Amino acid sequence: MDGNITDWLNELAFSPVDFNPNAPVDKWSGDKGVGGSYFSQRYIFRLAHKVGIQVPQDVSDAKKLKYVQHKLENGCEGAEKIWQSMGVYLGYAIAHYADFYDIKHILILGRCTSGKGGPLMIDRAKEVLAGEFPELAEKINIQLPDEKSRRVGQSIAAASLPAIGG
Repeated sequence: MDGNITDWLNELAFSPVDFNPNAPVDKWSGDKGVGGSYFSQRYIFRLAHKVGIQVPQDVSDAKKLKYVQHKLENGCEGAEKIWQSMGVYLGYAIAHYADFYDIKHILILGRCTSGKGGPLMIDRAKEVLAGEFPELAEKINIQLPDEKSRRVGQSIAAASLPAIGG
């Protein structure tokens, strides 16, 4: 609650953020509308063609993400819309998570937050909170770490998992 990293983190990738019956199904959990489908490269790829970005299909997902991020860094309006949309989902997801958790600090991590994307996403999430949930906007501190740390977000989250004896 004091904003310090403890020996555990709440990783909410499989918590629902979209309750539409036609929401995308997560390939690992089999659940519909989970955060991992909206705060990940899969979301970016899903929206890219809708904003006029033709992502190369014959390369790795990491290279696909870099391709769209390059568009974003060069001022592509469609790419900006993708990260802004992700921020809208994040703002509403935070409000939803606050129904279950007493939240003071949120640490946003992952390759999708690299470069301009992270600040765009965070700014839009803060706008949603301020406009729709002002009491939460005042009490919740959304943190985006330095560039190097945010790119290895899954490693940070994985390192926080407890050891299971076997």
